[in-house]
Amino acid sequence: MLRFTTAGESHGQALVAILEGIPAGLRLAAADVDRDLVRRQQGYGRGRRMQIEHDAAQFLSGVRAGETLGSPIAMLIANRDWKNWQEIMDPAALESDPAPRRRAVTRPRPGHADLSGMLKYDRRDARDILERASARETTARVAAGAICRRFLSEFGVSIASHVVHLGGIDATRPEPLPADLNAAADQSPLRTLDPDADRRMVERIDAIKREGNTLGGIAEVVCDGLPVGLGSHVSWDRKLDGRLAAALMSIPAVKAVEIGLGFQAARVTGAEAHDEIELAPGRTATGNVRRRTNRAGGLEGGITTGEPLVIHVGMKPISTLMRPLATVDVATGEPAAAVAERSDVTAVPAMAVIAEAMAAFVLAQAYLEKFGGDAMAETRRNVAGYLSTLAANMSVPADPGT
Repeated sequence: MLRFTTAGESHGQALVAILEGIPAGLRLAAADVDRDLVRRQQGYGRGRRMQIEHDAAQFLSGVRAGETLGSPIAMLIANRDWKNWQEIMDPAALESDPAPRRRAVTRPRPGHADLSGMLKYDRRDARDILERASARETTARVAAGAICRRFLSEFGVSIASHVVHLGGIDATRPEPLPADLNAAADQSPLRTLDPDADRRMVERIDAIKREGNTLGGIAEVVCDGLPVGLGSHVSWDRKLDGRLAAALMSIPAVKAVEIGLGFQAARVTGAEAHDEIELAPGRTATGNVRRRTNRAGGLEGGITTGEPLVIHVGMKPISTLMRPLATVDVATGEPAAAVAERSDVTAVPAMAVIAEAMAAFVLAQAYLEKFGGDAMAETRRNVAGYLSTLAANMSVPADPGT
C-alpha cells in the first residue's frame, strides 16, 4: 500500500518525508522533486521566509543509481533558517535555558491551531504547537507528491493547477485550457490564466498588505489521462472523491473542496447536473464512450470515468495578521492582541502546488490498488492488460443492413 509520512518543525533543522510503496525500477532524480519544491515557493504575496529558504531534497534511502528500489524512500529538506532559531528550537535541554525559552508564544492567533493545540497537549508555549502546524510542513508533502507525480507520468497522467479566484477577484477560465497547463500558469506571479485578473489581484494584495491583512482564494486542479475504474463504490472509505477531499482538506487553511460542479450541482436540475454518455470508438481509457459534458468532474460513484478530474480547492486567509486580532494571553489571563510573526499576505498559488501533490498521492495510491506491482515492469503489464480489456468494451454493433 502506498503511504507517506512527514516530520519536522517550521524552524527546526530539517523536514523529512518518507514515502513507501513506490514500485522498484522507477527512474527518479532529485530534480524531479526539486522542480515542485521551487514551484511551491513562488507566488506574489509571499513573505520573507521564501527569500531565506532554497528548498531541495536529499535522498537518504530508497533510490540507487537513479532508480527506486521498492523500499521506503526517505528525503531530507534542510531549513536554512535553522541557524537563526537554533537556540530557540534546540531539542536538547540546556543549562542556560530561560523559562520559558525566548520567543515563547502565549497570545494564540485566532484561526490557527495555537490555542486548541495548547489545551489538547497541555503546553504553556504555543510554539510547541505552531511549529508543526505551520504550512512549512507541506514542503515535505510536495516532495512525496512529486515522486507520485513522476510515477503517474509513466502512464500518461498529468496533474496541473491554476488560480481561479483570489481576494474577491475571479479569473476567467479559458476554454480549452492550455495543453501544458502548469507551464502557462507558472508564467503568472499568481498562477492565473487571466492577465487582467492577475493585474487586479496584485493590486489587491498590495492594498491588503498595507492594511496588515491577509487574503484567501480558490485553485482549480486538473488531472488528465486517468483511466476509468480507479476508486470504488463498494465501501465509503474506498470512494475516490471522499479520499481526495480528505487529502485536500488536510492542507493548512483549506476549508472547501468541490469536484466538478460542486455546490452548483445543488442549485440546478438533474438535466443540468449530469453528463450524457455517447459512444466514442477508439477512446480506450474511457471504455469507448465519452461524456458530452464533464459536470461530474471525472468521478461518478466514487470511481473515475476517464474524463479529466477537475477539483476546486478553497483556502481561507492566513491566520497571522500584521495588525493582529483580539485574543487572550494564556500566561496572564488578560485580553491581548494575537502574536504577529512574519507571514505571507496570501499563499494561494503555493496552495495550488500543494493540492497537486496531495492529489498525486491519492491517485498514485488508487493506481497501485488497481494495478499492483512490486516492480514498474509488472505494473506496466497490468495496466496494459486492463486497457486491452477496455479496448474491447462497447464495440459498435455491425449494421444489420450490411
